[in-house]
Amino acid sequence: MLADHTVTALDSWRRLPADQQPAWPDTDALNGVVAELSSYPPLVFAGECDLLRERLARVARGEAFVLQGGDCAETLDAVGAEEVRDKIKTLLQMSAVLTYATSVPVVKIGRIAGQYAKPRSRNTEIRDGVELPVYRGDSVNGLEFTPEARTPDPERLKRVYHASAATLNLIRAFITGGYADLRQVHEWNRDFVASSPIGERYEDLARAIDDALTFLAACGADPREFHSAEFFSSHEALLLDYETALTRTDSRTNRAYDVSAHMIWIGERTRRLDGAHVEFASSVRNPIGVKLGPTTTADEALALIDRLDPEREPGRLTFITRMGRDKVRDVLPELVAKVTGSGAQVVWLCDPMHGNTFEASSGHKTRHFDDVLDEVRGFFEVHRALATHPGGIHIELTGDDVTECVGGGDRIGVGDLHQRYQTACDPRLNRYQSLDLAFQVAELYRARATPLRREPAPIATAA
Repeated sequence: MLADHTVTALDSWRRLPADQQPAWPDTDALNGVVAELSSYPPLVFAGECDLLRERLARVARGEAFVLQGGDCAETLDAVGAEEVRDKIKTLLQMSAVLTYATSVPVVKIGRIAGQYAKPRSRNTEIRDGVELPVYRGDSVNGLEFTPEARTPDPERLKRVYHASAATLNLIRAFITGGYADLRQVHEWNRDFVASSPIGERYEDLARAIDDALTFLAACGADPREFHSAEFFSSHEALLLDYETALTRTDSRTNRAYDVSAHMIWIGERTRRLDGAHVEFASSVRNPIGVKLGPTTTADEALALIDRLDPEREPGRLTFITRMGRDKVRDVLPELVAKVTGSGAQVVWLCDPMHGNTFEASSGHKTRHFDDVLDEVRGFFEVHRALATHPGGIHIELTGDDVTECVGGGDRIGVGDLHQRYQTACDPRLNRYQSLDLAFQVAELYRARATPLRREPAPIATAA
């Protein structure tokens, strides 16, 4: 049970530099919105956050795997039942592949019901000589390039809250209403199994799952886990006014929880140790993620552990690495080795999307499936060499049939990008590419215990 008031002690972050915050034109209007949001019911509950922390603790111990995925940036006009259903379906499809192929529980976390704000490298954008504030996500301003749309509007924060509530209600209805039943596995992929080679592979797996379920049913076993699924929400805790307004005190423990999502994470651009985002995250009880890019040092990672997980609690802290295919094998080993050597039990996730973005000749921002897969492969290679646990993947994806990333089983080329390029920010894998990736990750996970093949040293010969 949560109290109905904001934990004002969490305002300590306001004394520190807060990166990536909007330039709200009317402070009084912002304060009014924050005060109103502080009176709203929680979007998630403290007990659910605790449950996710327990599930992530299993991952930290090497007993489970994480699938975290969803939109780069959610939009307020995509909160319909079909849009939410297709995202959930894609994640459930991927989870079924991973669970059956790896024989470990898969913790399902959506980048959903709150991913409405995005960090940006510039404060303004120039088109045809006109300079306007950059688009920072629907929680701040609009994508349309006009002064009216691009002016930050705090009223959007209330719209984001209501959109997130509607999304979570839909997710709970789908998950508990039979849509996540494993026996629906054929229904999930019926529309593309006939024409897609990825769908054909999935159908073979679906038949194997059905055979296993039929056998268990014949034995009189019908666990409730077969008919529903645990599903958790997450987003980047970027707009600290919004996150603080949705922080409540749990009456069971008298601890603070950010009830905007089960898990929140700190981005690569906002993880500075002396910054407001780390300060805020250190004050709430939720599971916390931190994005680590290729410039991260082992000392920085250890300092983040001291700030965010001082009690060294498995499941509390997740490091989401985003190195790029060219750097993951060089940078990640020292981070993993030194963090592991410190005794901290963190969850390691691979975000293979953000370090592999490039601009196509058509002008579209895109990612190549082969680059994404190669970073995941490098992530597994590093953990295999160190005998540590590759905890999961963090993917930007959609359930829609978009053409935003090239390659993969869907065989999208650069010339196809313009056909259905719909993202509000970064390019996402479509459901065909997402399922292709799930198969590849499952194979990598199964091979993780196989020793790396090393070339024998040359035999010295006398001159």
